[in-house]
Amino acid sequence: MTYCAAIRLKDGMVFASDTRTNAGVDHISTFRKLYQYGVEGERFMVLQTAGSLATSQAVFNKLQSDIDQRAESNLNTVATLFDAAQMVGECMREKMNHAKAVANSSRDGAFTSSFMLGGQIKGQPPELYLIYPEGNCIKATEDTPFFQLGESKYGKPILDRSVSYNTDVRHAARALMLSFDSTIHSNLSVGMPIDFVLYDNDSLALPNGRRIDERDEYFNTIRHQWSDALRRTLVELPKCPDGYWG
Repeated sequence: MTYCAAIRLKDGMVFASDTRTNAGVDHISTFRKLYQYGVEGERFMVLQTAGSLATSQAVFNKLQSDIDQRAESNLNTVATLFDAAQMVGECMREKMNHAKAVANSSRDGAFTSSFMLGGQIKGQPPELYLIYPEGNCIKATEDTPFFQLGESKYGKPILDRSVSYNTDVRHAARALMLSFDSTIHSNLSVGMPIDFVLYDNDSLALPNGRRIDERDEYFNTIRHQWSDALRRTLVELPKCPDGYWG
């Protein structure tokens, strides 16, 4: 299992993915699940995934191969981000169907992946898409500014309470870091390092991103401060009135 999240805001975008994969408690590995594409000054895209590692890597490899071989249609030439999302969905279905055929299986489950694609193409607004295993997709809106993949339930309450479309990008990044901290605390299948990318809308820059591991001083500072604040607030909450519990 994994945890990925992406947020589209009025002034920017934030993307984060953990790197842990496991096939049982005795087989845990680290694999990148967030990839960046684009042309400086012309387009910027981030693609994240959860699900079958083999299917996800096959999709990443095909998309990168099309770019490297200058295929007529690739992520660096598509006209819109929606076209890019359609391309990812079609590629995913192709790889899933191939895997099922090789395995002589009619079940999608073992080969299923989901993706999130976000970014901006010059002259167009920033967009974020959630791409389902069936290949179709939905777009983030002002009312629903973030998407999640994988083990989302532990980190979702923090985002629900603290992030809206108008939230400052750096504030949203801190909220997302705490969302990952809560998930890692509660689920062993999600783990560090975490790949983070922040993008300022209309910059059309290709950010370097940051990989956060257990030694990251800033991450450790805010996770401990958050935990301390939660414990302190719980103690400071008003006491129950007499007879409240019957």
